[in-house]
Amino acid sequence: MNDHVTDSATTSFLAHRDLLFTVAYEMLGSAADAEDVLQETWLRWVKVDLAQVRDPRAYLVRITTRQSLNRLRVLKQRKETYIGPWLPEPLLTAPDVADDVELSESLSLALMLVLETLSPTERAVFVLREVFKVDYDEIAAAIDKSPATTRQIAHRARHHVDARRPRMPVSRAQTKAAMESFQNTLRTGNLQALLDVLAPDVVLVTDGGGLKQTALRPVVGSDKVVRYIAGAARKAGTPFSSEPTTVNGNPALILHLDGMLDGVLAFRAEDTRVTGLYYVRNPEKLTRVMTETPLTSR
Repeated sequence: MNDHVTDSATTSFLAHRDLLFTVAYEMLGSAADAEDVLQETWLRWVKVDLAQVRDPRAYLVRITTRQSLNRLRVLKQRKETYIGPWLPEPLLTAPDVADDVELSESLSLALMLVLETLSPTERAVFVLREVFKVDYDEIAAAIDKSPATTRQIAHRARHHVDARRPRMPVSRAQTKAAMESFQNTLRTGNLQALLDVLAPDVVLVTDGGGLKQTALRPVVGSDKVVRYIAGAARKAGTPFSSEPTTVNGNPALILHLDGMLDGVLAFRAEDTRVTGLYYVRNPEKLTRVMTETPLTSR
């Protein structure tokens, strides 16, 4: 391969790198695995005859999708031996990600957990169609299905996801307000006020990966969640400090204990109450919460 072809391949790849990473991350929920997929995509891209490629973006997305599907099967085996609940790896994101409403919703830890319940192919189709607006013919080529079958898969995946979304659309401002109320109750230690912030059927999911102590299954119900939080505070011995941030395009809190990063807490809200709490303590998943990761749907 001559230098000119290599330069052209590099230019095209770098122009779409953030998009490709976002596609892979949306499908995998792991930045490290998304980076591995990008490396595999690059190795295949440099072998392509660029003279035959009409749309480099579409071609690169196709390669990334196929590599992500291969990686999803490996991840499935890894998750089967994971200790406790598995949550996606949180990423510190720039404000412009939050401005893209569809992207930020799809990146929320709450929705990414829903995507975990889809089959790998359903997840690929949903992500490519709903988030990245890829046309059905391109998706069909990426997953080796007919366009008609791809449409059926998209319909099935959309129905599954819609059934598990909040009943009413929730604005970023509403989520932020609910988060701030929760943060205030943490600061004051007022457990009754905390009950008022939480929806009766709130769910707390904690991810320590066996490296940090967490609940080994989701905690359901406001009373149980408050008791769990109060117990965690007692065990810590010293108060948690919290700092508002934007993770995966959505409001979140970074929690510190004795000046050390303890975890990231993401929220799902309906109306003015918190319906979902997602706390990632696994230190292996906290490497990207201090430096922004560029994500894009374009």
